[in-house]
Amino acid sequence: MFKNYTRIPLIGRILVGIVIGVFVGIVFPSWTWIDILGDLFIGALKAIAPVLVFLVIMSAISGYEKGADNHFGTVVILYLGATFLSAVAAVAASYFFPIKLVLSKATTADTANAPKGIGSIVNDLLTTAVSNPVHAVMNGDYLAILFWAVLFGIALQMVSQTTRKVVGDFSDMVGKIAGWIIEFAPFGIIGLIHQALVETGTAGVLRYGQLVLLLIGTMVFVYLVVYALMVWGLVHQNPFPLVFWTLKVSGIPAFFTRSSAVNIPINLEACKDLGLNEKSYGVSIPLGGSANSGGAAITISIMTLAATHTLGMEFSFPLALILCFLTAIASTGVSGIAGGSLLLIPMACSLFGISNDIAMQVVGVGFVIGVIQDSVETAVNSASDLLFTAAAEYGDLRKAGKPVDIKKAVRQANQARG
Repeated sequence: MFKNYTRIPLIGRILVGIVIGVFVGIVFPSWTWIDILGDLFIGALKAIAPVLVFLVIMSAISGYEKGADNHFGTVVILYLGATFLSAVAAVAASYFFPIKLVLSKATTADTANAPKGIGSIVNDLLTTAVSNPVHAVMNGDYLAILFWAVLFGIALQMVSQTTRKVVGDFSDMVGKIAGWIIEFAPFGIIGLIHQALVETGTAGVLRYGQLVLLLIGTMVFVYLVVYALMVWGLVHQNPFPLVFWTLKVSGIPAFFTRSSAVNIPINLEACKDLGLNEKSYGVSIPLGGSANSGGAAITISIMTLAATHTLGMEFSFPLALILCFLTAIASTGVSGIAGGSLLLIPMACSLFGISNDIAMQVVGVGFVIGVIQDSVETAVNSASDLLFTAAAEYGDLRKAGKPVDIKKAVRQANQARG
């Protein structure tokens, strides 16, 4: 029965869950027992998220190989730089277009622990980060989880490949469990929407549309402006033929599959059509499935700052920069996991002193809008894997005195694809 259930695309099931949740919330507001579906879904996510975050980040960092040849080093710099700049753009968008969410516990949230200055920020970071890692995973202390996951990941680079593979297998296993939980998101969404309609009415739920517009608008801006400028800085040519080609070839399929991993073969074939170095893209494209997470960084930052606006918190510029840095690190490794970026929101929320309970409500909102948000995020992540892989090679060739005509390369790629 579960196999028959999962044969229906998740996006279709979520749409059905939204429709049912709205119908029940309007017609049967007294059916409060339905709210338990949302509570169970959020509770399951709260339980698995700390373990998943720890293993995914540790495994992703341990997977970086030193001394890579060809254009791989340039690609990695582009991946990490793009993820950071995406987070910066998201913070700026949240500052100019603040969004407030519908959170059932927002009015009772204790904001006294929110950091007020750079001294408080640094003190909280240092003292929280070095807490017991086991305690951190058990209690969802995401700053400590991030700190220890990075250290363990770096240390794992010095051990045997077999050990790293075991860690990677454990990461995949927990990711699979998280995937099973996410498969039941439609039921959780029914409970969450019913609860939101009963508590806030239709006006509150309509705010979800504003959040979706902000997320999509930021992602479009980042890809067409920020990423295009990065490519131009490397190749010193008009980047838009390559920008639009990667969106068409890679972004559109990724939008509908909602999986960077599924899109890897498409990107590999596109690299071949562009005539790129196989020794380079054979590594950079699979790595991009986890390390290149600009879309995820945007989602985490905007959702987190929406929570701070909802709770009436104010954030300083230094705190925003730290959020960008942590988001860029934490986003590494989540692209290949459905809804993975949403599960990192509690880590970012903890920086502002927001409790795990409220952070998980924000995650629930993320799954409600995930029908559109996750599709666009995946399209941005996957298409930019292809974009930066090509830009890195073209940029290195330009520096070596062998420039490539981008328009001609794209035209030949189109001919190769028939």
